[in-house]
Amino acid sequence: MLIYLRVLRESFNFAISALVNNKLRTFLSLLGVTIGIFSIIAVLAAVDSLKQEIEGSISSLDNSTIYLGRFSFGPTDVPRWKRQQFPNVSFEEYKLIQSSVPNIEAASYTLNVRNEIVKYEDKTVSNVEVNAVTEGYYDIESLKIAQGRFFNESESNSGSPVIVLGDEIAVALFGSGEAAIGKRLRMYGRKFSVIGVLKKEGSGLFGGSKDTSVYLPVNVIRRIFGDNNNSLVPFIVIKPEKGIDNDEFIALLSQKLRMTRGIKTDEIDTFFVNQLQGFADAIDDITGNLNVMGLIISLFSLLVGGFGIANIMFVSVKERTNLIGIQKSLGAKNKFILFQFLFEAVILAVIGGLIGLVLVFIVSVAANAGFEDFEFVLSPTNMFIGTAISAAIGLISGILPAISASRLDPVEAIRTGM
Repeated sequence: MLIYLRVLRESFNFAISALVNNKLRTFLSLLGVTIGIFSIIAVLAAVDSLKQEIEGSISSLDNSTIYLGRFSFGPTDVPRWKRQQFPNVSFEEYKLIQSSVPNIEAASYTLNVRNEIVKYEDKTVSNVEVNAVTEGYYDIESLKIAQGRFFNESESNSGSPVIVLGDEIAVALFGSGEAAIGKRLRMYGRKFSVIGVLKKEGSGLFGGSKDTSVYLPVNVIRRIFGDNNNSLVPFIVIKPEKGIDNDEFIALLSQKLRMTRGIKTDEIDTFFVNQLQGFADAIDDITGNLNVMGLIISLFSLLVGGFGIANIMFVSVKERTNLIGIQKSLGAKNKFILFQFLFEAVILAVIGGLIGLVLVFIVSVAANAGFEDFEFVLSPTNMFIGTAISAAIGLISGILPAISASRLDPVEAIRTGM
C-alpha cells in the first residue's frame, strides 16, 4: 500500500512539473478535455433544468388527470378530416359523467377562451388569460387562495358574475397590499365581483402563469358566447380517485360517452381521452433523447482531448526515457513505471475536467442571476459524472504510453536518453 501511495505522490509531482515547465503544451492538451467535460455537464445540467421546469409547471396537476375532448394531445391514427367532424364535448355530457361515472375525485367543464381586457375604474390590464371553469377545477389544479375564496357549485351552475384573480392582475388593478375582495371590475361589457385572489406563483418557463389569469364560472361564458361558438374549445377535465385502475377507469369513461353519443360497436370514438401521464412520459422521452444527442456531440470534444493527453504522455515518455532506464536499473518493476504514467495521465485529465466543472458552475450562477424565473440545476450527480468521465479519458489516453514506458529495456533506455 505504501509503495502505491508513493507512486501516486511522485506521479502527482511529475504532473505538476509538466504543467509548470510546459505551460503551452499542457494548456493545449487539457483544452480538449476541459471543453469536452464542460459540454457534457452543461448539456446534462441544461436538460435536467428544462425537465425540472416543465415538470414544475404541471406539478399542480396529477399525472392521472384526464382531458376529454375532440382534440388529441399527441399523435393519432385518426385522419384530420375525420377529426374535424368530431362534436365538442357538451356541458350536459359533463354533468352526466360527473353523476354516473364512479371513482371521480373531481371534475370540471372548461372552455378555452381568448385573452381579454380587464378594467377597474381608470386602470386597465390587457391580454389577461381567462379560464372559464366549473367549481371542481379548484381541486383538480390544487389552487391556493391568498384572499377570499373560489366560487362554489351554486355560483358555477347559475353563472354568477363572480371572478377570482391571479396575483399580478390584482396588484395591477388594486395595488399591492390592498384588499381586492368585493371590488367590481368590468369584462365583456359586464361587471364582475371579485371573490378571491390566488397566491403568487411566479412565471413558468414558457411565460404561462396563474398570476396573469382570471377564473370565471363557465356558464357566464356560455351565456355570453353560446354553445355553438367555434372559437371556444371545451374540455371535460377529470381527476380520478387515487389507487384505482386507470385503464379500467378510462375504459368505463369511454363506454359511458359512447353510449351517450349512440356510437355503434364498429365505429371509432368521436372523442379523445388525453391523460397527463402520457405527456409526462413524452417529456421523459424528449429529455432522454436530448441527453443522448448532447453526449454524442460532446464526446467528439472529449475524443480530441483524449488524443491531446495521449500525445503529451508519449512526449513525456520520450523526454524521460533516460530516467525510466535509471529507475528500472535500480530495481523499479514494470508496474511501477506503468502506474507512474497512468497516474500522471489521470491527474492531467482530472485537472482538465475540474476546470470544465468550474466553468459550468460559473455559467450556472450567471444563468440563475440573469433568469429569475428559471433555475439552472447543477446536480452532484452530474458533477460526479464529469469527474468520472475525465478520469476515464485520462486512463484510456494514458494506457498506451504507460505500457510503452513500462516495456522499455533499461540499458537501451539509458543509452537512448544519453
